[in-house]
Amino acid sequence: MSEVNLNQLIKLLPKAELHLHIEGTLEPQLMWDLAQKHCITLPFSSVKAIQEAYHFDSLQSFLDLYYQGADVLRDEDDFFALMWAYLCKCHEQNVVHTEIMFDPQTHTERGIDYAVFMAGFERAINKAKKEFDMSVYLILSFLRHLSEQEAIDTLQQAKPYYSMITAVGLDSSELGNPPSKFQRVFSLAKAEGFKLVAHAGEEGPPEYVWEAINLLNVDRIDHGVRSSEDPSLMAYLKQHQIPLTVCPLSNLKLCVVDDLSQHNIHDLLNDGLHVTINSDDPSYFGGYLNENFIAVAEKLPLTEQDIINLASNSISASFLPLERKQHLIECIKVVASKTSTGEYNACEQRTNEY
Repeated sequence: MSEVNLNQLIKLLPKAELHLHIEGTLEPQLMWDLAQKHCITLPFSSVKAIQEAYHFDSLQSFLDLYYQGADVLRDEDDFFALMWAYLCKCHEQNVVHTEIMFDPQTHTERGIDYAVFMAGFERAINKAKKEFDMSVYLILSFLRHLSEQEAIDTLQQAKPYYSMITAVGLDSSELGNPPSKFQRVFSLAKAEGFKLVAHAGEEGPPEYVWEAINLLNVDRIDHGVRSSEDPSLMAYLKQHQIPLTVCPLSNLKLCVVDDLSQHNIHDLLNDGLHVTINSDDPSYFGGYLNENFIAVAEKLPLTEQDIINLASNSISASFLPLERKQHLIECIKVVASKTSTGEYNACEQRTNEY
């Protein structure tokens, strides 16, 4: 299949996104508009100046701007606007299911209560369910540069909203903040019935992936690209089919790789690991889910079957009920078949069929 046809297939396939930080979808224009709304002075003279600041040399340099940007989110309508903009983008890109990370501590430390951001999120999610028939799960993520006790407090503060939350996760500055630091809070979360995920093996070493598996008992590893440095870890991930939620443009933007042609996602896929493609913080990293698929397809020798497998992996690695997973994977097969025979064209929107 030609590159053009691969891009068409990517656009038409139903997909799930499993590694997405909602605060990382804050587009420069919305940041600017909300700053004006709340009379907040940004260290930028224009929307263009914000865009030009999106050049990073490390995870930490990105996080500094990320937290600064999040400060414009102040009231329920702001959080609704943030979530709704992302869910509309999902609908455009045939993302039929998404599992979205949110960072309560980023907001509660600024005096923004759960009642504010959860209400905004809920309005947008309900609207997407009604208008797009889209399923949306939330993942409460702890900031790993803060203490475990603060994470425990965050989990307890979320109790009135447990019915809205599917999983807990671990994000922010990886180096120097190993998963082992958060054993107790993950044990508490598991006891409450939450699914478990954690960032590991992005900037941190393979040992962090082992810790997330053996000490936190996670269901998925977020990133995990440095797992390839440890053959025994690779064998374990393959044997147990522990999903890796890989974020190619994020890895490029944060200098995990110098060029996408060097990215190991194709090797991970060929080695039989359960890898998925995701956008992480798309506003900051230059692309949403389809752009990540297309960028990888342009730089690596992905086949039509590779693209289909990656889309199918996104569904099977999700926390959806088994019956829904099976239905969506069948939809992927149907769309792939019709696309290859020319029954669908790139301008068609297939989301309503899923």
